[in-house]
Amino acid sequence: MTVTRCHWAETADPQMQAYHDTEWGVPQHDDRALFELLTLEGAQAGLSWRTVLVRREAYRAAYHGFDIERVAAMTDAELETLLVDSPLIRNRLKIFSTRDNARVALAAIGEHGSLDRYLWSFVGHEPIDNWRTDRAQVPATTPVSDAMSKALKKAGFRFVGSTICYAFMQATGMVDDHLVSCFRHSKG
Repeated sequence: MTVTRCHWAETADPQMQAYHDTEWGVPQHDDRALFELLTLEGAQAGLSWRTVLVRREAYRAAYHGFDIERVAAMTDAELETLLVDSPLIRNRLKIFSTRDNARVALAAIGEHGSLDRYLWSFVGHEPIDNWRTDRAQVPATTPVSDAMSKALKKAGFRFVGSTICYAFMQATGMVDDHLVSCFRHSKG
């Protein structure tokens, strides 16, 4: 039986297919998982998702399973070692932004009760189903991702431009951008 997937997952790469088939677009409400995906989407900036996906386990190891409190407490020395001897994308700004973002995430949790409640507020706490029929209809940004980006930057988050925010919204199921022909589309 042939399975129809979104264009970016129509590849022989089993890791990309597995990510598409089991995770991408599934509504995520766990604070740790949301922080992980926000971090990984920021790490992807200027790169392909596959470049980040193949390093995902290394990111989890380096950032204590994305335990927000533990990441917020990381020292400069710990972060420096990630620039020298790690399989992560060795971009100083991206690596140090992870700790900074963890600290801002803790403040957001303190203010809103959870990172989930804060981030999902941008979509009214309900997934947006876009019913797209062609990949050309899938935008890089939307007014909602623009608003999210602006608010996150104002709060102090880094590597949260509108394109990154929209990719994050897609990954976490805030929007369903599986094409209607894809077996993973919610179909109502």
